[in-house]
Amino acid sequence: MGLTVEIDKASGFCAGVIGAITKAEDFLERTRKEGENRKLFSLGAIVHNDLELQRLERQGLVSIDKDDLNEIRQVDGETLLIRAHGEPPETFALAREKGFNVIDCTCPVVLKLQEKIKEAHARLTADGRKGQIIIFGKIGHAEVLGLTGQVGGDAVVVEDLPMLEALIADGTIDITVPTEVFSQTTKSPAEYATICSRLEELMAGARELSVERFKGTHLLTVHNTICAQVASRHGKLSRFALEHDVVIFVAGKASSNGKVLCSLCKSVNIRTYYIGGPADIRKEWFRDDDKVGVCGATSTPKWLLEEVADYIKGL
Repeated sequence: MGLTVEIDKASGFCAGVIGAITKAEDFLERTRKEGENRKLFSLGAIVHNDLELQRLERQGLVSIDKDDLNEIRQVDGETLLIRAHGEPPETFALAREKGFNVIDCTCPVVLKLQEKIKEAHARLTADGRKGQIIIFGKIGHAEVLGLTGQVGGDAVVVEDLPMLEALIADGTIDITVPTEVFSQTTKSPAEYATICSRLEELMAGARELSVERFKGTHLLTVHNTICAQVASRHGKLSRFALEHDVVIFVAGKASSNGKVLCSLCKSVNIRTYYIGGPADIRKEWFRDDDKVGVCGATSTPKWLLEEVADYIKGL
């Protein structure tokens, strides 16, 4: 039969990334047509994929970071794109103060989450009440910085179960006060469920209640804030990985979503390999009759998945 290659139909850019890239390309194309050839500045990488970034840079996209923004004295009519991850309110204020026109490409799912966190914070702190917000996410991740920035940093970020238990042990998380929990939109639904379940057990134990009795106190509220598009991919990707002899997972090194999804593939198929592009592929990974599956993160462009598949077919 010989080696066969299949691309996962569900892999590729999520809606938020598609929206940001489309707005960037529309802006750059419009300025070219108007004969201005203006640069478009992006605060942070618009997508965590080096090859896609290089393609956009050739069109005139320039990535800058927070330090660059702080050091800029003043601009006159330059345009700054806020990527799908979102930003805290002070970033928008600073950009406009510097003279930038702002294109806000914050993903609608992230925008909704930002609003939910602000509303929860207002509830938990109204009339001097003591409550806390916990965010399951990666410390320092752009989306998480944007989320905590909505409430002036008054939220606790938890990366995993050991960290949750350590923060409870040292008193950073108070299991005796009303608590609302949210997740970064691209995290693992299974891991989020485990963390929330453990928090519920510990809060119930602190009151010497069963978990069922504790539920009636309404002291813990868990919000389902993982992107539905991302959440549905976990089950589909597990099946895809099981259906193939070899899985080639394509994503940028900085892709948080890529690391989560590749680990998921590897948990069900040990012959899973994480690559950035065709140059990373090794011929010795394959056998003559392998059924190869090519998939990627929400930051992986379809054109790159196709390039990888074509390269494997040519081995």
